Amino acid sequence: MTRQDAPATPVKAKPTATPLQKLWKEVLEPIVFAVVITQFLATLVGVDGNSMMPNLRNRERVFVPKYETWLHKAGVGDFKRGDILIFKPPREAAAQIGNLNKSAFGLWNYRPFLIKRLIGLPGDRISISGGEVTVNGTKLDSSWTTDYWRQQGCWDNQSDLANNAAAGRIGAVQQAQEITVPDGQYFLMGDNRTMNGSEDSRMFGPVPMRDIAGRAAAVVWPIMRKTTAKYDCANETVAELSGPNELNWRALSRPEGFSELTK
Repeated sequence: MTRQDAPATPVKAKPTATPLQKLWKEVLEPIVFAVVITQFLATLVGVDGNSMMPNLRNRERVFVPKYETWLHKAGVGDFKRGDILIFKPPREAAAQIGNLNKSAFGLWNYRPFLIKRLIGLPGDRISISGGEVTVNGTKLDSSWTTDYWRQQGCWDNQSDLANNAAAGRIGAVQQAQEITVPDGQYFLMGDNRTMNGSEDSRMFGPVPMRDIAGRAAAVVWPIMRKTTAKYDCANETVAELSGPNELNWRALSRPEGFSELTK
């Protein structure tokens, strides 16, 4: 008696994906996943320009934990003085300041994101005189940045931006040496303390929470950078990067001077 082999089990053919399924799997799904990650969890943002010199240089990239912003907007916690924030300038002011209202191929206008340091919280009284910032009657120790600009020879203590919390330079805000930050808004300034170093809340006023995208928590690129940056005050640009290379991966902590401020 011979042994017979068991009949083979037929293999079911996999169903052919429809064009719509292929489009979702190969194109749309990665895009949706990326949008969810960058909008709700974390993203990287590039620094464009010198307004945060000497602490952040042009083309460096910073890590932004987006979930923090969503929690703050939901009423859980808040940003702190000294944080570096990414935000859009107020819509009304952007319409009056050319650099803050850009065109996308002539099809539509948009407000580009800026990166500045948080100086004043809602309710804070901010005054500026002779290049020095005072918050709620306490002078802010800004040596983390003013020491650098003094060394470069272009620390500004004479211009309208150096002597007003609201400079009427372009008419977006009414000139005032002191202002009180409205509820739900934040006063931001660049670390570049030259005469034209930063377009910030002194020019366009405090920024509403709805326009804040997040906090820059760390520098992640480039991995290494030169230790010394020499600034050309006349041409308002970095003239030379020199010295040994140093590791550029670093957390962006709040300068010590902010811990001395009182509400």
